[in-house]
Amino acid sequence: MLRITDTRTGHLVEIPAAPRRLLRSCVHLPALGAGTDDGTGIGPLHLRVPLIGDVLARTAELNGLQVITVLTTPELTPDRARALDRVMAVLGIHPPTVIGPHRPEAALGGPADVHVTAGDTDPGDLADGARIEVGRVDTTVPEQDTAAPGDSTAPADDTPAPADGTPDPLAVRLLLLGRPYGTPVTVTGAALAGAGRTLRDWRRSVADWAQQPSRPVPADLLGQSHAALAEDLDVAAVLALLAEVAGRCDVPAGAKFETFAHLDRVLGLDLARDVGHQRPTGP
Repeated sequence: MLRITDTRTGHLVEIPAAPRRLLRSCVHLPALGAGTDDGTGIGPLHLRVPLIGDVLARTAELNGLQVITVLTTPELTPDRARALDRVMAVLGIHPPTVIGPHRPEAALGGPADVHVTAGDTDPGDLADGARIEVGRVDTTVPEQDTAAPGDSTAPADDTPAPADGTPDPLAVRLLLLGRPYGTPVTVTGAALAGAGRTLRDWRRSVADWAQQPSRPVPADLLGQSHAALAEDLDVAAVLALLAEVAGRCDVPAGAKFETFAHLDRVLGLDLARDVGHQRPTGP
């Protein structure tokens, strides 16, 4: 059972209502503004809203549901549409079934079960379905302490950048997922650098654990993580759980690998990327 807090009522509601096994999700992109970033008008909030829609869909699929996701957008120029596609792709956001300027109920096959919107925007009359309001993304910090997805500038601290000098765009995904979806997030260079360090450490560990015999995901970890995701998409709790598991001596390496790989189906952080590429661990 998947439950989210309907922003309009403050109550947890089951989506989709049992016994139906198809989730109809409508994600509403806020209006794009001039000067938001490099001229495309696509800013961090425009990434966070479809990102939460992506996590919702991944969580539903983990719970055995089928999902149809429609992304409604303002009228986009061809250049902005292509830019949006590129940015969603580098952040690991699965392509929606339909992208368009209006609510394509025909594509959903019926009323939406849930609407994902920006908390400070009015997407219009949403009489059907529950509503998830996504918190703002604050970038009003000193210019030298900011970094945008795809920015080729190294992080604003002494953390080594990847070999090609380009910050990992999935560090943005990790940073945005690290807070409950309804709360604000502040994007800074230091925060992105910290997320990048976490990704590199986890990927290195996952690659090392993959060399050990596989073990099943411990039942308690599986239950805790699935319960957190199913109860209002508590991804932050899942990330905290992974950080705890990484340092536990009582969890075999093979079980750690399977735990990280399993939960990455929702996190979308490409945690197994370095498997097979690490240096030998022999004497």
